[in-house]
Amino acid sequence: MIATVQISVAPGTFLAIVAASALAATLATFLAGRNLLVHVVVLELVFGIILGPEIIGLHPTVLISFFSDLGLGLLFFFAGYEIDMHQIAGSPLRLGLLGWALSLAIAYTIGAGLAAAGIVLSLLYTGSALSTTSIGMLIPLMADAGDLRTRFGTYTLAAGSVGEFGPMLLLTLILSAQSTLHNAVILLVFIGLAVSVAVLAVRSAGRTLPVFERTIDNSSQLMVRWIIVLVFALALLANELGLDLLLGGFAAGVITRQVLRSRELPSFDSKLAAVSFGVFVPFFFVVSGMNLDVAAIFDSASGLVKTLVFFVLFLVVRGTPALLFYRSVLDMRERVALALMSATQLPLVIAITTLAVDTGHMRASTAAELVGGAVLTTLVFPTVAMRVRGERTSREVDLAVVAAE
Repeated sequence: MIATVQISVAPGTFLAIVAASALAATLATFLAGRNLLVHVVVLELVFGIILGPEIIGLHPTVLISFFSDLGLGLLFFFAGYEIDMHQIAGSPLRLGLLGWALSLAIAYTIGAGLAAAGIVLSLLYTGSALSTTSIGMLIPLMADAGDLRTRFGTYTLAAGSVGEFGPMLLLTLILSAQSTLHNAVILLVFIGLAVSVAVLAVRSAGRTLPVFERTIDNSSQLMVRWIIVLVFALALLANELGLDLLLGGFAAGVITRQVLRSRELPSFDSKLAAVSFGVFVPFFFVVSGMNLDVAAIFDSASGLVKTLVFFVLFLVVRGTPALLFYRSVLDMRERVALALMSATQLPLVIAITTLAVDTGHMRASTAAELVGGAVLTTLVFPTVAMRVRGERTSREVDLAVVAAE
């Protein structure tokens, strides 16, 4: 007899999430038409909280969580895809590395103080969570604002990329339950396989890209289909090796950028963005809102206070370097905007706190408060940053000047 696995589809919950993402995008567009800047990600998180167990009472099923993971993988794909090393090389990358090093020192100092006071169990996990930046969440916002190819966008991309990739390495090498040596070997294996895929893809690009380009406007959509295969394959490989699937999505984005570095294919970009941000990515944000343990935050005054404290600490940890190190390259308004952008976090905070709770290094209530603070950064900081920055003349700055610095 063939065994079958029953997967709960919960079509009502599925439809509610799809409808919530569509409503969030519609409302964001409506508000933008009235000069009210509220990014769609913010509304997706809010609608997810409303749909979740604490209000309407819906719960994500296994299938819905799977869609959410796919959305997260594609979010990190775009994080890797938008990292053009030629664009961020030099001053942007140097300042990004220096800034994250300072953030890590501040975060671990704060974590040590919180651990000594008995507020948290582990300075390592808490500090690592405080030091992240969600560049994957910022990219859609900056793309919508036309900031990705500006001076401000370049420095934000560099700071955010280091603030996301650095904690990702911490998560892989140090925070995992396995030994650091074991994780380093596994990571090297993954990097070796990913580089092999990259070399093969780049070398075959001369033959494959013309074929892909011929199908970019017909129903076969070869390029989009094979990029999706690459994302899922590398995410699966990372997961099978015991690494986080985020690393697989990120690597797929970097590989795709290298393959396409000599070609501009705006039609491909728009089609892949439509598939990712129109279908999969919204699942991650809505489900993240549904999974937020609102009760743990609001059950006591201390829970709410800690959430607000973590919200402020995210800004202190990641915003301080922006104010200190970028005085020679950005004006005050842009430094404040960069500080707010750098302090926007969520996906890696969820990953780090989940691992910390599973390994007994963090209380579930602390994890909820950290995630709640991260959700607040997503709700508040990007919107405020774009208002602070405003319509700046730096939008017209030649990026060649940045690369030459």
